[in-house]
Order: sequence, then C-alpha cells, then structure tokens
Amino acid sequence: MTRVLETDSAAMEARTATLAFGALALGAVAMGASPIFVRLAEVGPFASAFWRVALALPALYAWMIFENRSTPDPASGWLKFDRTVVLAGLLFSGDLFFWHLAIMNTTVANATFLAALAPVFVVSLSWLVLREVVSREIVLGLAAGLAGAALLLGSSYSFAPANLLGDTYGLITAMFFGSYILAVRPARKRHPAGRLIFLSSLVTAAVLLVIALALEPRMFPASANGLMMLVALALVSHAGGQGLLAVALGHLPAGFSSLVIFLEGVAAAILGWIVLAESMTWLQLLGSGAIFAGIWIARPRRSKRAAGPETSI
Repeated sequence: MTRVLETDSAAMEARTATLAFGALALGAVAMGASPIFVRLAEVGPFASAFWRVALALPALYAWMIFENRSTPDPASGWLKFDRTVVLAGLLFSGDLFFWHLAIMNTTVANATFLAALAPVFVVSLSWLVLREVVSREIVLGLAAGLAGAALLLGSSYSFAPANLLGDTYGLITAMFFGSYILAVRPARKRHPAGRLIFLSSLVTAAVLLVIALALEPRMFPASANGLMMLVALALVSHAGGQGLLAVALGHLPAGFSSLVIFLEGVAAAILGWIVLAESMTWLQLLGSGAIFAGIWIARPRRSKRAAGPETSI
C-alpha cells in the first residue's frame, strides 16, 4: 500500500511539474509579444506601462475571486498586502519602467537581448537568497540559453552611441526582472497565484500611475487601434504572461524558471517576422534551437530519494 501511495504521489508530482512548465512556456511567449504591443500603442513608455497593469486588473480580480471560491482560505483574507506582495509589486514597477524605456530608446532586438540576461542574475542569486540548489545542469542550461540568445538576438544587436542609453535601460530591466522572479518564488508560498498577481499589480499600478502623470504629456491613445494594443498588452502580456509565471513559480525552482524566459526572445523573433515582416536568419533558427536545448538540459529531475520541497517538485 505504501509503495502504491508513493507511486501515485510521484505521478501527481510529475503531472504538476509538466503543467507548471507548460504554464511557464506559454507565459514566456505571452510576455515576448509585449514589445510589439508597446510600439503600436500610440502612447509614451510610462503611460503604456501603467495601462499594461491597470487594464489587466479586472481580469486578475476575476481570477482571484474564482480562485478563492475553488480553494477558500478565509483565515488569511484576500486583501493582504504583506511585504512579499509589496516587494513583488515594487520590483515589477522598476522592471516595467526601464523595460518600456528601453523599447522606446533602442532597437527591439537590443532591448530584448539585454533584458534576456535576467536568468544570469536569477541563477547567481537564487542559491544565495532562496537557498535553492544550482545544479550543473542549470549552469549548462544557462550557458546554452545565453548562447542561443546571442545567436537569436545578437545577430540583430547593433551598438550605436544613440542607443547607449536605451541599452543601459535594457540591462537594468534584466536586474529588476531577475529580482522580481526571486521575490515571487517565496511569495507563492504565502499566496495563491491569482491573489498574488492581483495584489502586486495594484502596487505596481499605483507606482506607475504617479510616474505616468508626472512624466507623460499624453495618457490616452489617439485611435481605437492604439487602445486595442493597450488592451492586448494588458490581457496577453500582463494577465496572461505574468499570471502564468506566478503559477509556475509555485511549483518550479526560480533558476530553471528563469531559463524558460529565454523563450521570450524566440517569441519576439517569430512575432517580429509575422507582424513586422522582419526576416529570420539561419543563425536565429540555430539560436532558438540552443535555447530549447538549454531548457531541456536544465529541466528539473525527480530524485530517486525523497527530497524537500526546495530541491524537487
């Protein structure tokens, strides 16, 4: 009987890990679409960053309410702004602030490539901050992912003095997004995904509203097409992308999860080819393959012996 229970538990863990990985990959693709939406939104970078979060709040609220009905947790209450929620919201504010600045002040390829360096910060700090084991497979996967990102986006990367400020914004974005991933991982131990992303988004929206009102000459798009791009940015890239990331981080290690974010670059290249008629070279295809190989190498492996929640999933 004990062996049967252990087998059922292992099978359930495997299914959960598979679903979490699927959510993470889909979330990375959704976030990879954000540069196109931002470019077509017809508002400045700070306004688009605010609307990205604010317009997603109704959908995130509905998710949280459905989540509370499915798995009620009345003891904790839903409006619980503890320090993990506030920290996640503040870090994501910084991420969006510099990400949208990078998109508007350098090429999409430059911004995406530099922001893709976030896994370097996550893998480097996850052991120090979260005490998660950084295995040899994670390191090899990171190396393959970086090589893939260099081939995928580096072939379009162009250094120019005019882009230097935007490139710097892209690098700062990587630091903030890496820190955000590290903050969400422990926050998921206290909050279900829907509640976490809704409450942290309230913090982010409040911060970005102040910034947008202070720095943007125009808050609203000039046409219905611009409004549609903002709605798509909110529902696809934020509610979808960030929401699925929060779901996955409740079950997957931060280091591995950050590597899957490399798929943002793959999605951005494919969408650029489809929407903006940008060409895809054989180097970019090779880079995409290296990213998939890195994710496969770094995939979590179930230990033969029982392991704690921080070392296995």
